[in-house]
Amino acid sequence: MKDNTLAKIFAISAAGAIAVSAALAQTTTTVTTNAGPVTTAELTTRTGSFVTYTPGDEYFTFRTTPAAEPVRYYYTRETTFVDPTGRTVELSEIRPDLPATVYYVNEGNRMIVRKVVLSRPSAVIEKKETTTTTTTTP
Repeated sequence: MKDNTLAKIFAISAAGAIAVSAALAQTTTTVTTNAGPVTTAELTTRTGSFVTYTPGDEYFTFRTTPAAEPVRYYYTRETTFVDPTGRTVELSEIRPDLPATVYYVNEGNRMIVRKVVLSRPSAVIEKKETTTTTTTTP
């Protein structure tokens, strides 16, 4: 009888071990496909200001508050930089402390920027010409 009880305990233990190992061995695979351009609904948004931008680098640093640490945001050829009116802005117009809103996605440990909207036009250079006419009377 003890052999029969011992066999039942062993059988139940073996079945439990197999069930637990099967449950732990299951994996879940999620496949996400992107059929079109990324919309702003799929992006994370941060508002703040530029800290540094160096021409030729693949990233700029940006902070959300003056007390926050600067964070690297990586941009690509597909990244668009626009002013508040929607006009495309050249990267050479980016200056430190220029306020902006950054739209990005996380890819691995990088934040890949899709769009940057400046909060105000970068540098507006207005050229004024003045003409002075002097007349002398004899």
